[in-house]
Amino acid sequence: MRQAAKAINFGIIYGMGPHSLAASTGVSFVEAKDFIAKYFEIFKDVKKFLDETKALAHSLGYVETLLGRRRYLLEINSGIPMLRSSAERMAINAPVQGGSADLIKMAMIEIDKLLAEKYGDSARLLLQVHDELVLEVKDDLAEQVSAKVKEIMENVIKLHVPIRVDTHIGSSWGKG
Repeated sequence: MRQAAKAINFGIIYGMGPHSLAASTGVSFVEAKDFIAKYFEIFKDVKKFLDETKALAHSLGYVETLLGRRRYLLEINSGIPMLRSSAERMAINAPVQGGSADLIKMAMIEIDKLLAEKYGDSARLLLQVHDELVLEVKDDLAEQVSAKVKEIMENVIKLHVPIRVDTHIGSSWGKG
């Protein structure tokens, strides 16, 4: 149920229309259209963000991440509706996903510095998967490294809303 709710939520944010929502959920077109309208009534700021981001993309021809990386959208003002809609979806996705990528990259740089300076061969960053990091740490240092990694990830950049990070310790990624 959580996965379905997440898919619907992100689908609407990234431009899923009533046809797609109806097809993916099994509700009628009218119900899907009403659901989307109610969603944006409740989450007015989400709608405002989406509209402002699209308008900015149409005006500038690009969007930016939190740290100013640009995604140029050549088809944003296309006369072909399908191309324009695709560019609008990219305009929404780029700042959100790109901002997330900016944050995790900054955190990885700081974590790598910490591990090299303080832990040497006792801890290393193994893997990044989306917004997750997997580290290999000697057992007796796991709690300490976990706390420091959490602190770095939550404070690598200050936003208007706090960044919350969960850490888990386990013998493998799936057991953490």
